Amino acid sequence: PLPPTEVGLVNVHCKSMREALLVNLIALEHSCQASELMDDVTLAFTKDNKALDENRAFVVDSPKTILMVEFFADTRSELDNLIKAFVDELKAKKMGFAYPILYNDETYKAWELRKAALGLLSNQKGDYQPTNLIEDCAVLPRDLPAFIAEMEEMLIGHRLQYAISAHAGAGELHIIPMMNLRVAAGVELFRTVLDDTAKIVKKYRGSLSGEHGDGRLRGEFIPFMMGEETYALFKEIKQIFDPRGVFNIGKITDTPAMNTSLRVQQASKNTLVETVFDFTADEGIVRLAEKCSGSGDCRKTHVSGGTMCPSYMATRHEKDSTRARANMLRQFYTEPIENGSESVKEVLDLCLSCKACKTECPSGVDVGKMKAEFSQAYYDTHGVPLRSRMIGSFDKLMQLASWAHWAYNAIYANKTLSSWANKLVGFHPDRSMPHLAKQTFKSWFKNRPKKNNTGRKVYVFADEFSNYNDVETAKNLVLLLESLNYSVEIPKHIISGRAYLSKGFVRKAKHIAEENTRLLAGKISAETPLIGIEPSAILTFRDEYLDLVSADLKLEASLIAEHSLLFEEWFVREVEGGHIKKEQFTTESKTIKLHGHCHQKALAGQVNSKKALSFPKNYKVELIPSGCCGMAGSFGYEHEHYELSMQVANLVLLPSIEKLPSEVIVAAPGTSCRHQIKDGLGKIALHPIDILWQAREK
Repeated sequence: PLPPTEVGLVNVHCKSMREALLVNLIALEHSCQASELMDDVTLAFTKDNKALDENRAFVVDSPKTILMVEFFADTRSELDNLIKAFVDELKAKKMGFAYPILYNDETYKAWELRKAALGLLSNQKGDYQPTNLIEDCAVLPRDLPAFIAEMEEMLIGHRLQYAISAHAGAGELHIIPMMNLRVAAGVELFRTVLDDTAKIVKKYRGSLSGEHGDGRLRGEFIPFMMGEETYALFKEIKQIFDPRGVFNIGKITDTPAMNTSLRVQQASKNTLVETVFDFTADEGIVRLAEKCSGSGDCRKTHVSGGTMCPSYMATRHEKDSTRARANMLRQFYTEPIENGSESVKEVLDLCLSCKACKTECPSGVDVGKMKAEFSQAYYDTHGVPLRSRMIGSFDKLMQLASWAHWAYNAIYANKTLSSWANKLVGFHPDRSMPHLAKQTFKSWFKNRPKKNNTGRKVYVFADEFSNYNDVETAKNLVLLLESLNYSVEIPKHIISGRAYLSKGFVRKAKHIAEENTRLLAGKISAETPLIGIEPSAILTFRDEYLDLVSADLKLEASLIAEHSLLFEEWFVREVEGGHIKKEQFTTESKTIKLHGHCHQKALAGQVNSKKALSFPKNYKVELIPSGCCGMAGSFGYEHEHYELSMQVANLVLLPSIEKLPSEVIVAAPGTSCRHQIKDGLGKIALHPIDILWQAREK
């Protein structure tokens, strides 16, 4: 039978670890379906993770621990009765101080916090890092309070900080000490702590590996835990089935000491890697790669939701996961091998630089940033391919083509000519190209009839994509703003540099970032924000620019970043400030399906896009549960990446749109996203700006 349809999660806030483990025993008596523990150390790290911060709404004050107790039932009334009986007993026994309850889909928010525990801890600064050392100990739930007390006493005795999360209902724990394995004393202590742990676990007749395997970490302790007689039988069985000793050597029997062959010791041999990006916040590019805890959050499928990692979702190959890329980069920078750069280039090839790993990875391993840095170094050594140079110089090529836009458009309107033109530059023949506008956005803005509005002043960032291709959307933005009585200006600035960044021209992007920072310094503020049209362009101010500009420009870059907004972010802010009213928009009914841009999801979220599109009185908006569209700038155009691009799009995005009734409007802020929808289905998707301008006109 299927599980009950109603789910309720009681988040019991406790003042101590012991209290939470005693609550766990009561939860088990009430036949809960899950009882999981999360401590204050882990909770503290969720505050700094953009993808998880919004999931913290249920957290009250500052609990020492939260015990997450889940119940199932066939009806809501049955469920509420189960929960009430449990909470009433806790209150009667004065256990816990808050009991927020989440129902059904809302429970996922709490579970995301819990699941991210180890990865989040990898954001710890300095040489003391979380170690997967005592991650599997299991004892009877009734023994947990006494067992934890002894474990904490042992860890404190070794002067170690630690975090604890637990499958408390099963008596299984993840105790994560922070240790410095870059020094010999730390490596020695690494083994001592596990040796001490094994003795405590055995005292309580528990298991040293209650959830995962033993392997090379705990293998040497199997004789102690199981007894020599049983261990001798293990060896005998091994000999029978593997007489030549070729399978999993040293994993269960004859395991070497667990503090040998540690990769972090290799990392300690590093010299500082010189980079164009400022990796100071991550303590260097090597440390950023090392932050990967191996938790495998990047190996989820499209069914799980989220964006990370689009290429892995499509291929299901380990080498295409974020984890593989981080490990490859770590290896490359710590133990260089002959032709190593070619191996790294191959593994990074299918990274779409979607930025999802920056926030969806619990450790915040920003592979897109590291890929760009690696690509710049690779070009410095091996030269720059012509196609990459052309893509990076997108704005210059569009500027040149705009002098004969009619010829450019004629070529790409013809199937045969466009196919040959695509092949010439290494693009797939079936991929269409966005047409050039007859007049650039900047030219239109300069020559249009001026409106002398007296309202609030805003700046519009005329990015390179909106200036040449998405001119109608850019025009609609200005018309919408002016119709709402805002005073609109395009400040003096140059291109965003997104095309250069996408192909790894980091040094060129640095020059652009610094020039734009100088040009915009002193102009952009809370009163006069910078509004962007293309998400990937405007969000460079909030992401890469901060790590590209020189030290003397960082303060100005930070101030500009703070007030550089997606149109939808700005719109919602003005609505909440009472400057935009519902009566200024149509009362017609519309249904809208929204697909968010990858960089938007990673750096800004989709909440404001949904709020903005829902603002007209009878507009109903639903998010499409899609990840990446597969385009990623030029990635989806490139001949060798076209098939994967379509695979990614067909995981969720295109099938979701294909079955929609014709009257449903599809919204997509990203230029490349809208182009993918048009190429894949022949359907038109609109920027939220276009939709709200239409709503304003009516």
